[in-house]
Amino acid sequence: MHAIEFNHDWSYRHLDVSDEAFVPVTLPHDAMISEARTPLAVSGVNSGWFEGRDYEYVRRFTPGPELAGRTMILEFEGVYHNAEVWINGEQAIFRPYGYTNFTVDVTDRFIVGRENEIRVIARNADQPNSRWYSGAGIYRPVTLWIAPHDHIQLDGVSVRTVSIGSGSPNGTEPAQVEFTVETTAPGAVSIAIEQLPTVSAGTFDVTGDDYSNTSGDTIQSPPQTVADGEHKATITLDIPGARLWSPDEPNLYAAHIAYVSATDPTITDATDVTFGIRELAWGRDGLTINGKRVIVQGACIHHDNGILGACAYADAEERKIALLKANGYNAIRSAHNPCSKALLDAADRLGMLVMDEYIDHWYIHKTQHDYVDYFDQWWKADLTDMVVKDRNHPSVIMYSTGNEVGETAQKRGIALAGDMTDFLHRLDPIRPVTCGINIFFNFLTSIGIGQFSDNKAAKEAAVAQKRRAAGKMVHKRNVVGSEFFNAMTSKLGAGFMKTMATLPMCDWVTRDAFARMDIAGYNYGIKRYAHDLKKYPDRLILGSETFCSDAYRFREFVKNNPRLIGDFVWSGIDYLGEAGVGAWEYEDYASLNIEFGWLTAGSGRLDLTGKPLGEALYTRVALEAEPGPYIAVSPVNHTDRKHSPSSWKMTGARDSWSWNGCEGAKANVEVYARAASVALLINGKEVDRKELNDTCLALFAVVWRPGIIEAVSYDASGHEIGRTSLTSASEHTMLAAEVEWSGAGRSCGNGHAGPVAANEPVTVAPGHLAFVRVRYTDEHGITKPLERGTLRASVKGGILLGFGCAAPYNTGSFVTGVTDTYYGEALAVVQAPETAAPGDVVGLTVSDGGRTASLAIPVG
Repeated sequence: MHAIEFNHDWSYRHLDVSDEAFVPVTLPHDAMISEARTPLAVSGVNSGWFEGRDYEYVRRFTPGPELAGRTMILEFEGVYHNAEVWINGEQAIFRPYGYTNFTVDVTDRFIVGRENEIRVIARNADQPNSRWYSGAGIYRPVTLWIAPHDHIQLDGVSVRTVSIGSGSPNGTEPAQVEFTVETTAPGAVSIAIEQLPTVSAGTFDVTGDDYSNTSGDTIQSPPQTVADGEHKATITLDIPGARLWSPDEPNLYAAHIAYVSATDPTITDATDVTFGIRELAWGRDGLTINGKRVIVQGACIHHDNGILGACAYADAEERKIALLKANGYNAIRSAHNPCSKALLDAADRLGMLVMDEYIDHWYIHKTQHDYVDYFDQWWKADLTDMVVKDRNHPSVIMYSTGNEVGETAQKRGIALAGDMTDFLHRLDPIRPVTCGINIFFNFLTSIGIGQFSDNKAAKEAAVAQKRRAAGKMVHKRNVVGSEFFNAMTSKLGAGFMKTMATLPMCDWVTRDAFARMDIAGYNYGIKRYAHDLKKYPDRLILGSETFCSDAYRFREFVKNNPRLIGDFVWSGIDYLGEAGVGAWEYEDYASLNIEFGWLTAGSGRLDLTGKPLGEALYTRVALEAEPGPYIAVSPVNHTDRKHSPSSWKMTGARDSWSWNGCEGAKANVEVYARAASVALLINGKEVDRKELNDTCLALFAVVWRPGIIEAVSYDASGHEIGRTSLTSASEHTMLAAEVEWSGAGRSCGNGHAGPVAANEPVTVAPGHLAFVRVRYTDEHGITKPLERGTLRASVKGGILLGFGCAAPYNTGSFVTGVTDTYYGEALAVVQAPETAAPGDVVGLTVSDGGRTASLAIPVG
């Protein structure tokens, strides 16, 4: 099938305003990110106080005569939600789940040579319908697929590694790969395979999506006849000297599948599939890839892209994966919905493992207007579409059927857990199935006081509607559902939920559901690991959701316990909505009460703009991605002051020694290192030394003074094994703007998030994105976190897609070109025009009214 990009020439408007003018948009498009945020928003903290509306999108398309007699299929990768697609005034499909890709056969609906109208309705006024910021509209790409009458089915090719052979280029035993090709009519199928260039897993330098320059010999299969009736061919090919796919070596291959119709040899079709050769197994030896144990060291992520809202730009999805990989994670959990195709493509290229998750609930409402009313009718179709999307991606290593579904404490839910596992096994027998279960919450559900219930969801919605009708915000309000339990956990501490999970009753109400999945997903159950591994000798355990502060403890325990296959921290990157659940904020940036103005959860190891925080440095060391040492400092202007409560943050420390104006103040310093001891020096003088016994974190209390702070790590013999330092900024202040990620395929060559070095030229490809870090610095480029200002951005020769900062409490907008800074920083995302030519320039200017930073990004 031939793909025609179908993202241009759309327009949209609010569905409930009949005389509103349509506004031109290019997909992907998030309609919600431009809506007002008000204290009366029914969704409240769930969406970050964004209002919910309904929308209609329209595009007109005239198929040329060359499309006469051709099959035409529209593919929508994501429409939030309750999507209706109308073709020339007739409804063609209804698809309720907002995170599922779906197709519409328009072969008999489009009229060739005439203008056709495609109208898409996306609803989001039915608030609350999500526990986080969902976005709205057609937020993922749309493609028009074209094929002759007899053709290869769309997504009709599946690839399976039969054996990996010798598993090396010099091996004598070839790998075997099986291709199953489904067609619409009898014919002959042949396959040609070439190896693709390998992406460097260390630096994340990528070549974009242009894989025309393949390397290696082509492997060609003889034609295979597709029998009449079954319309399916299975071809197994030997691949000599196969280069296997793994997180450390993400080798990929391209298969070109050609088809010739049996009824008319002039009718031909072709499709391309990218795949990796790898063997996945799970059992008493843990999770293995190509026969070697892999410890899953993962991070949970939501689907949004920060200041871009829900828009699934391919560049943004790739940047997200690369940033997490650079910070020590080898896996992501798509919480709590199927991820985009672009994210999976990036995970394949960069060597990131993926647990793709289906949904946040089953048949019990978590919010009043969530997917529960459609779940029973649609879950099989949803899972089918998820598997068809995932099955050829070597990065996908497991499926999750849900998140914190208290239904698993009930007889009906236990049976459903088994049904969903069995259904996924029939669709894809080569990947395991899990489900994230909050062990303590299951116990509460079993005794009738669960975190979620239909009654609680209805009460939450009723209270919100009453508040809206009264036209005023209530500062003291009763909270229910996840907001209540999140607040309770934050006040009682992270240990509360983990300790409660050790109660015997928590085992009783989870064991039957766990027995109906391949891998038992424990949300916040680390204190059960040792007990349950002994009690259930055949159980595999995954920490499907964990606290950052447990990273070191997990890593040390998992080394000698292969049936604990890994964990996923909550969360890898901060996200919109579920506002304030994980924030560590002081009063100069936020109200300590979670109320209107709070925008993000605040719980990421990386902030909303992708900047690694002290916790990211900690987990790099705790998970043994790097030995350290690293230094992070709690904001010295707030030492020992009260901050917003959070169990999902272990520290508010940042990698800065630039706390200008705080001379003589106490500074709490954290050093992260895999070492026997660490020493702390200020301006060349050792001020303290700490031994590291069963930890990788050393805490120091010192007096702040300008200059240089150093950390030196030592082994047990006292030999120096590592050294790092931070330098304070001068009193001079300026604005700086640097490209730290470019859609030209250039990422940070130093392997972690940060500005590209000044002597390394950066370009942006036509139609691609550049992520620009804007900072208050001194003349040496050192960030000044205590400098604050309101910035205004403008772009010439391109499009400003988003401009904002990482503040969890933020009453501003990402679409106005105006933002406050947060700890001295902000982020701009600019797009080069698709019509741009080499030599053109995208210009960005940022000003606070006194200082200005200008940046020219060449198109290349």
